[in-house]
Amino acid sequence: MKGFIRRQEENLAIRLLKWKYQKMNLIVPPVSELQRLASNIVDDGHRIARERGRSVISSIKELIGDIKKDK
Repeated sequence: MKGFIRRQEENLAIRLLKWKYQKMNLIVPPVSELQRLASNIVDDGHRIARERGRSVISSIKELIGDIKKDK
């Protein structure tokens, strides 16, 4: 079972993903795909935060910014 903070991080990542897709005039993927992407983003954010000593939220925002560049 996921913890409260983890769920909040994933919810934030989902909102940011939706916003990025809409801003780029792309079709927003189904909720299940957004949840999968958000989970991966949060995992990556935690890993990067550990490596760089930064906050998870700033790492998540950076990862979502990278997604925009890849599209």
